[in-house]
Amino acid sequence: MTGVTKHDPDKAFEGYTLFSETFSEPRWEVGKEAVIHLIDMDGKVAHTWTLTEHTVQSHCRLLPNGHLLVPTHDRSDVTQCRNVGLYEYDPDGNLVWNIRCRTDHDYQVRDNGNLLIHTLNETMCPVLGPELKRHPYMIEVTRDKDLVWEWKGEEHLKDLKACLSPEAYQHVLDRAKGRFAFDWAHNNTLQLIPPNETYEKEKANGDPVRFKPGNIFFSYRSNDVIGVIDYDTGDIVWAWGPGIIDGQHKPHMLSNGNVLIFDNGTLRKYSRVIELNPLTEEIEWEYVANPTEDFFSAAISGAQRLPNGNTLICEGGKSRLFEVNPDGEIVWEFVNPHRHENGRPSIYRCLRYSPEYVKPVLT
Repeated sequence: MTGVTKHDPDKAFEGYTLFSETFSEPRWEVGKEAVIHLIDMDGKVAHTWTLTEHTVQSHCRLLPNGHLLVPTHDRSDVTQCRNVGLYEYDPDGNLVWNIRCRTDHDYQVRDNGNLLIHTLNETMCPVLGPELKRHPYMIEVTRDKDLVWEWKGEEHLKDLKACLSPEAYQHVLDRAKGRFAFDWAHNNTLQLIPPNETYEKEKANGDPVRFKPGNIFFSYRSNDVIGVIDYDTGDIVWAWGPGIIDGQHKPHMLSNGNVLIFDNGTLRKYSRVIELNPLTEEIEWEYVANPTEDFFSAAISGAQRLPNGNTLICEGGKSRLFEVNPDGEIVWEFVNPHRHENGRPSIYRCLRYSPEYVKPVLT
């Protein structure tokens, strides 16, 4: 079955869900379009963007004014692909802004309108082994495209080592010199930390402040590490994960100070969504299927905590989106029926918006 297969309106969070297919290869020829859908709770398409010169690299995002941000699929030779970067479209599909860059996986919009974009660079890094390495590279640009902040992952290995146990850091090195010798980190996350209770606890206790609003969560999928970058200093101030999570996506901080993580379980062969207390480093909530193998996406995917306490989950490899309540009950489920001939039957990430938020799109 496809479309909406379950919907309990008394328990689900009413809203609109934004998603698009992922693509196996970059497409920029006319006719190889990207299609982005905004659906209601019944699975009816409320709005569609059809972009004839782009395909989506990861996920799209709605701005409060109804505009859509689109990262193009871009691990290709940027000299051969004329439309790489991050693009902004109005509801009618008109291009209103873009920046040419090697956008990769994740990006965020600051309150001041600046854009934080995860991208890539490739250099030698002998501490990680011989030959060329691909590194995480984060930038912040203004709407005038001025660079105002940048961060390079290979410059912060000492920080990472200081935050991890010797065994966990050795896991990082083993992966970087072994199965992930080129793409040693494969960072898939750039998430801004919002106001949260953990930050308030750190301040009240006089502890080192690591989870302050404006700091950044990252996720090194290749070596099972998530962590926090202090925006002001650039230092990695917290890291966790090896031996517990496996090929994860989209760690981000909730207002209660916990961290929500899609733990893919790539080698474990089943997925779960966990909520981690970063102070105790204990898992306080978990969603797994019964039997466990019924919920599994080896790659991509993500989760979003909704205002009513439910969690929206993207099981990306199966093109399945579903919402669970705190007890793990599925209260809404959707399997993508919109398959593009140039795409794959997969969704990188989805986002749920309230009816109020999407009004500029639907008017």
